[in-house]
Amino acid sequence: MITTSLKDLPEESVSHNAEIKKKVMLRFGDLPHLTNFSQARFAPGQTAPAHAHKDMCEVFFVEAGSGVIQIDGKQYPLLPGNCIAIEPGEVHEVVNSGSTELVLTYFGLRVEKSG
Repeated sequence: MITTSLKDLPEESVSHNAEIKKKVMLRFGDLPHLTNFSQARFAPGQTAPAHAHKDMCEVFFVEAGSGVIQIDGKQYPLLPGNCIAIEPGEVHEVVNSGSTELVLTYFGLRVEKSG
């Protein structure tokens, strides 16, 4: 069993934009296939620039705020309660286009490389 609490975790920078802060609840190696389970907070106007993962799926759940996620050139709203799953290789960018903090809880899962 592993237990964590957001209130006890230190803030770290997300890898795609050092100004955006996250708290990592579970890390790579804690559970099979899990790369991370984290919560990130984007200030208004902050962006995690476009990128893709070759060997990872990523799932985002919007806790609060609003924004947009661009996936392979198409925009989708980020609104409280929305869940977005990103497949390996999909280019994605997250933007807080709202006027309040955007709070995303997200996790990554490693995928097996075929052939």
